Amino acid sequence: MTSLSEQVRAAIAGNVRHARRTRGLSIRDLADRCGFSKALLSQIERGLANPTVEVLSGIAEALDLSFADITRTPLYEPQVMRRTAADAAARTLLSSMDRRRFEIYESLLPPEHAHESAPHGRGSEEFAYVLSGAVTLEIETWTVRLRAGDAVRFSSEAEHSYQTGARAARLLTLVSMPAD
Repeated sequence: MTSLSEQVRAAIAGNVRHARRTRGLSIRDLADRCGFSKALLSQIERGLANPTVEVLSGIAEALDLSFADITRTPLYEPQVMRRTAADAAARTLLSSMDRRRFEIYESLLPPEHAHESAPHGRGSEEFAYVLSGAVTLEIETWTVRLRAGDAVRFSSEAEHSYQTGARAARLLTLVSMPAD
């Protein structure tokens, strides 16, 4: 069993190494960006150093990460979101700030309702799955009717809406956006 400080150092080591490599940077490149020595960065990536908040903040900034990104520990068990008794109009179930950001929503749309959605940005895509009921998905150039069990993937760079008929619908959507 490892101590908490060992787990945190290991998480920081993995996060820094992964971020540096995915950006195509050598340790020397990262040292030039953040102003810390190659030796210190190497020790951090091997989990041997005990870096200060100032050092971690400098590395995070050089890698265009948040402090939370650089210090987060890996997820050892799944995160389970249970349905609550009180239904909200929409709730964020999961989100990520990885190379491709995404958000997952579960929506309860009342009868005769139109849920208008603004564009999600350049390169964004939306995936929708109808859990119950039926919806009409409308974008300026096309319309598609979806019933329970139907799924759709589309570019969400433009305004779009989900409309219900005489019955309520439950919808699961995932919005995926480029990280930059």
